[in-house]
Amino acid sequence: FKAAQIGGPSGGCVTPDNLNVPTDYESIKQLGAIIGSGGLIAMNEDTCMVDTARYFMDFIRDESCGKCTACRLGTKRMLEILERITSGKGEEGDIELLEELSHVIEDTAMCGLGQTAPNAVLSTIRYFRNEYEEHIKNKYCRAGVCSELFISPCENTCPANVNVPGYLALVAKGRFIDAYNLIRQENPFPAVCGRICTHPCESKCRRRTVDEALAICDLKRFVADYAYKNEKPYSNDIVFPKNGYKVAVIGAGTSGLTCAYYLVRIGYDVDVFESQSVAGGVLAFGIPEYRLPKEVLAHEINLIVQAGVNIHLNTEVGKDISFKELRLQYDAVYIATGTQIPQKVNIPGENLAGVHHGINFLKNVNLHKDVKLGKTVAVVGGGNTAIDSARTALRLGAEKVIILYRRTKDTMPASKTEVQAAIDEGIKIMELVSPIRFLGNRSGSVTKIECIRMKLGEFDKTGRRKSEPIEGSNFFIEVDNVIPAVSQYSDLPFVKKSEIGVTPWGTFIIDNETMMTTMDGVFAGGDVAHGPDTVIQAIADGKQSAISIDKYLGGKGKLNKGTPIDIPTDFGDDEVVALNRFPIEELDPQTRKNSFDEVVLGYHKLKAVAEAMRCLHCDRR
Repeated sequence: FKAAQIGGPSGGCVTPDNLNVPTDYESIKQLGAIIGSGGLIAMNEDTCMVDTARYFMDFIRDESCGKCTACRLGTKRMLEILERITSGKGEEGDIELLEELSHVIEDTAMCGLGQTAPNAVLSTIRYFRNEYEEHIKNKYCRAGVCSELFISPCENTCPANVNVPGYLALVAKGRFIDAYNLIRQENPFPAVCGRICTHPCESKCRRRTVDEALAICDLKRFVADYAYKNEKPYSNDIVFPKNGYKVAVIGAGTSGLTCAYYLVRIGYDVDVFESQSVAGGVLAFGIPEYRLPKEVLAHEINLIVQAGVNIHLNTEVGKDISFKELRLQYDAVYIATGTQIPQKVNIPGENLAGVHHGINFLKNVNLHKDVKLGKTVAVVGGGNTAIDSARTALRLGAEKVIILYRRTKDTMPASKTEVQAAIDEGIKIMELVSPIRFLGNRSGSVTKIECIRMKLGEFDKTGRRKSEPIEGSNFFIEVDNVIPAVSQYSDLPFVKKSEIGVTPWGTFIIDNETMMTTMDGVFAGGDVAHGPDTVIQAIADGKQSAISIDKYLGGKGKLNKGTPIDIPTDFGDDEVVALNRFPIEELDPQTRKNSFDEVVLGYHKLKAVAEAMRCLHCDRR
């Protein structure tokens, strides 16, 4: 749910923040909407609010009787501005001009139609001003509606701006290495993303209006795996001309390595400082091997090292080298330390033996530390860390794994495919249940969880219903281990909070365009800037930060992405025949739950080509 338009073209929109407001005349009027015709239009993330305002203004302009200048000419001028913005020709000051015209029309129009004509525009500016700014400044439509602003809906939705229809066309023609190289121009982790990306691109694929969205993510994995088997061996003869500047990157995770990779390709000397014994960040210790094999990650990191990035392992900033030293020795610093500290559930018994916090549990397993679990394991949470923890516990020998979630399964933030995979493996999800305390035995080990049943109440700011406890519904679950996995936060011991802007959640305050923190020459991205987020967003942040760092140090902000690749344009017959996506092979649930072997096996060459041929080629004009 994104918004609801109440009162037709003369009304205004109601956002998730106001879903609990009573539907009566005065309450709705205070939100900038009206209860007029009784019409209500519900809108989701596929709706562009700027285009919605344009649509309503087009209707109002046609309905104007023309007797007064304010309505006759004012609505026409407003429509022209909105059309200009949605076509990518918006200018600085257009938002303010729309607001000025709106107030003049409201005050001077002769009838109710003219006086309420600007409501839709004022309402969308009030609640979705950022979408107007994105259209004007960045020529970007997040809903993928304003077609003149992007190549295709899938490419527009990808945070890293990978040319999706381009590499699908190359796969369809059997040019797999070219497809791989096209992806790597925008994303140095195609094999990783082909396995664990949340693939927002597929949610905008127009093929889903016919049958099913393209398997974009699986095809990315296919070309990456094909390249891994068939590309030339490593060579150390790649040398990019140096520009004399040095940049330090703190954290060898996805965002840090991406930033470093693009910087060395335009001439910078880049040193990456990683406190752990292995590079990769959460990819190395937070993602189970059945989803992301270690050799796949190591291969892509090796390619980044081959480009000239220097990674210093077991080097903790603030301990082995001070943050002050980095600032003195380097021309710019990029912080990408992620969110590595587990959020506590803050209930009694959390410190009992046998209680392992999710991110620490996964890290210990991935770093091959001795982790012992009993027969029954309960996991608290509904995100990807909770699902990964539950499936990992099963593979470590737990006979019964239960996930406790305070809302319903359909509202879990974890990937739907991962949730279903967990269920297929025999993991039980207990909905509308919340722990209130952990109980232990005399030796201090957890043995039980006291839980309370929940019910859904009013809406929260995300548009989901809040979970509320049902008084007197307490019950107990006997367990051998508990894994709380509710969230993570950042800890930045190497820099004083008095010296740099930090949010209450421990993330850096950054300029969203330049990625610079409040400290000059210090940039930040990934989870440490946004809180726990996706891998593809971390990659996008790393790339944008490389551009900003180059501009900060006097460059043009133009990345060296490699040689342009010729993309096929001839696809013959345009007839579209309904055909669901080709299935992908997976290990049987009963087999896979007993090992850490990779679950998803990927496409065979013929199926990959056939799947790519389902593309509707929305990029063609």
